[in-house]
Amino acid sequence: MNKKWIGYAIAILLIGTMIVMMVKSNLDKPEVIDTANTEAMSKKTAGSGLEQGDTPPDLELETLTGDKVRLSDLKGKKVILNFWATWCPPCKAEMPHMENFYKKLKPEDNVELVSVNLTTAENRGQKAVEEFADAYELTFPILLDTEDLGMTDYKVFSIPTTYILRTDGTIDNQIVGPMDEKMMEQLVKDVE
Repeated sequence: MNKKWIGYAIAILLIGTMIVMMVKSNLDKPEVIDTANTEAMSKKTAGSGLEQGDTPPDLELETLTGDKVRLSDLKGKKVILNFWATWCPPCKAEMPHMENFYKKLKPEDNVELVSVNLTTAENRGQKAVEEFADAYELTFPILLDTEDLGMTDYKVFSIPTTYILRTDGTIDNQIVGPMDEKMMEQLVKDVE
């Protein structure tokens, strides 16, 4: 009888190990993103009131590490301003691409990645964001929107939503939907 239970325990242990290995290998490779459904704004962002050439509302938010980041302090750089949440499947797919893009940035690129988590939309708040960042091995700064500024000031109703800002701080483009690394590179390259 004991041999039977030991056999079951070993089988369960092996199955559990295989599941953990499969999940880990899936986290290590970026998901292929179909950007065909990702929309870039033409002249005006539908329903947001923000237009190309507008200066977006200023943000001052705290990062996961406690540093303060003010959007207006980044004037002079091209900025990718991304709004997302941990429970959003397209956001999850986008994050490994964003991490790869971030790792390739050099000072001479003059590009800043500003990742804003819609923390008020998280069931477990900052804890969920910290666990997500650890699981996805994210090294870029993650800002915590604990006051719904994304929704109120930026009219972010669908995530991920990304604004591409020119060096003068004005909006060059808005993207609704996930981006892959190539798309990020092209959008930054196309900034006037």
